[in-house]
Amino acid sequence: MHTYTLSDARNRHGEVFDHAMLEPVLLTKQSRPSHVIMSAQVYQTLLERLSSLEDQALGQAAQTALTQSQMAGSDSFSSQLKRLAADGEI
Repeated sequence: MHTYTLSDARNRHGEVFDHAMLEPVLLTKQSRPSHVIMSAQVYQTLLERLSSLEDQALGQAAQTALTQSQMAGSDSFSSQLKRLAADGEI
């Protein structure tokens, strides 16, 4: 990952954006990370991957809750939840 100070990024913005098309670029302010510049395609891919991972984590948590449930009426609740999941409603 290329790193530029904010001042360098202002002065060399063409170079910064060229690098950002290939990989994320880190901008620093007073020697500390400040911003990251990346292509829109990389950003969209990152958001899609994050959403997928969140869905997986929620699904695993729901499955764990279903298998460990000892609540009265949990069989009815579990079957309703499974139906909703199969229909893509959750």
